[in-house]
Amino acid sequence: MIPPGAWQLLRGDSGYPECLERTPRPPAVLYGVGDPGLLVPGLGVVGARKATPYGLACARRFAGWAAAAGVVIVSGAAIGCDLEAHTAALDADGSSVAVLGCGADVDYPACASKVLASLRRCGAVVSEMPWGSPPHRRAFVPRNRIIAGLSAAVLIVEARLPSGTFTTADLAADAGREVLAVPGSIHAPESLGPNRLIRQGATSITDISELADELRALGIAVEPPGAPGRIPSGRDPLLRALRADPMRVDDLARTFDLDIVTATRRIAALEQAGEVVRYPDARYGVPVRETQRRYNQSVGEENPRVP
Repeated sequence: MIPPGAWQLLRGDSGYPECLERTPRPPAVLYGVGDPGLLVPGLGVVGARKATPYGLACARRFAGWAAAAGVVIVSGAAIGCDLEAHTAALDADGSSVAVLGCGADVDYPACASKVLASLRRCGAVVSEMPWGSPPHRRAFVPRNRIIAGLSAAVLIVEARLPSGTFTTADLAADAGREVLAVPGSIHAPESLGPNRLIRQGATSITDISELADELRALGIAVEPPGAPGRIPSGRDPLLRALRADPMRVDDLARTFDLDIVTATRRIAALEQAGEVVRYPDARYGVPVRETQRRYNQSVGEENPRVP
């Protein structure tokens, strides 16, 4: 049964994404649930299924910040970095698109059901596979070309060698998209992919300012944080910033052009509401328990079986 809010776009239709049209082998049909208006060049954020805490934190930091700045986050809803990127975008009240290797109405992986439900309401879930199609391992590489096609740039957070994540980088390059990568330890297998990509010419991304510069260079509008003032916490730009990247009070004050007293008061209000906590290094950010839980889940569900 086709879910409420479902739609399909044929290649050549007026609403078919132009960014997909300009890629090798555009899908003949795109099935989706949610807002088709989000199928514009965004930021692809992909990474390892067996993500490390470092990888999860990087996916959350960069995807959360970009979503808060108005950039659509594109990923594959896989366990690990992909789910963390989608979740960060939703937590930042931003927009995100999940591209599946099964029908757009199918919840896969099962642990992503809540995130996919949220994306169908507040973002979009798309696939080139007909409604009800079960996941199949041969569908995931073709799925990755759609992730690349819907992205102006693809950020590789973590990837072993070989891996499907590394394949997405190759497909992005073939489609003429910018390939970005987060460097990691030379001792970490999960960082072999990004480190090799950087050696091959991918742009290294180590902080928010570098990502912002790359997005602006690609013509993607990055919205300013917004004027200071009393704002409901769910829409508070300070909270959105801290969800994406924990900061000290003085750094937050500089970012938002606030005096230190005002910044301290705003932080205190968010802390009292339970939205942020103070870390041992004096930075403020969201509680870390949820990120640790997702890491434990990713380790326990590596390489889920598909028919």
